[in-house]
Amino acid sequence: MSRHKHNSRRRWVIAGVVIAGGAAAGLVVPTVLRTEQADKPEPARPATHVGQLVVTPEVSFATVSWQDFHGVGLPYSTGAGPRSFNGGRAVGFARTPLGALLAAVHIAVRANPQWGPKVFEPTIGDQGIGPDAEALLASTREAYDRLRGDRPDGAELGRGYVVLEGFRWLAYSSQVACVDLVSAGPGDSDVTVRAVTRIQLHWQDGDWRVVGPPGGTWAGAASALESTDGYVRFPGGGSG
Repeated sequence: MSRHKHNSRRRWVIAGVVIAGGAAAGLVVPTVLRTEQADKPEPARPATHVGQLVVTPEVSFATVSWQDFHGVGLPYSTGAGPRSFNGGRAVGFARTPLGALLAAVHIAVRANPQWGPKVFEPTIGDQGIGPDAEALLASTREAYDRLRGDRPDGAELGRGYVVLEGFRWLAYSSQVACVDLVSAGPGDSDVTVRAVTRIQLHWQDGDWRVVGPPGGTWAGAASALESTDGYVRFPGGGSG
């Protein structure tokens, strides 16, 4: 495998998603960010009027199955969402801890350049909120234009090489949520590298929406991860 492919995969997981190392997102789901550039995520700053905050809400995965999304396994639940798909977006998440977690994964993964503007533009435009959401859209578009090379505008950049491994709650209420998402993928010489991306959400207009990361790039919410100790692993290992 060429060095070019190694570098491309490495950028995806670290920026990712959440994912974040692409998902992602965060999460997943992720713009171009190398391991040595990653800063530790800032502490969560939940809103003042949040209802009853729960640090570690209980989440059952009994209704969750995994399906492939361009090479990335994403979780779906018959009761917690997403309930529908419209214009590249995954929408309709339950106002529960599981619903917030699924929203964090789906929105963060889709809010990055890998899948093209038909996915990231409506996702960020409709499901991104906060003072940095507009900057996130601009930086994602800039990254897409830089990475697509001679592909036509609108084309996908290829499949994702990332696995969503787990998560850790920072806080949850019926109004706001904050969760760290762990993603893993092949780095240089196919050594597995991991990233953790902090996703903050607010319940707004009948659904969960993701607060744009600090500075308008996932670099502001992501850092390299050496150990998954203290994180809850997704059942099935996040495989599609």
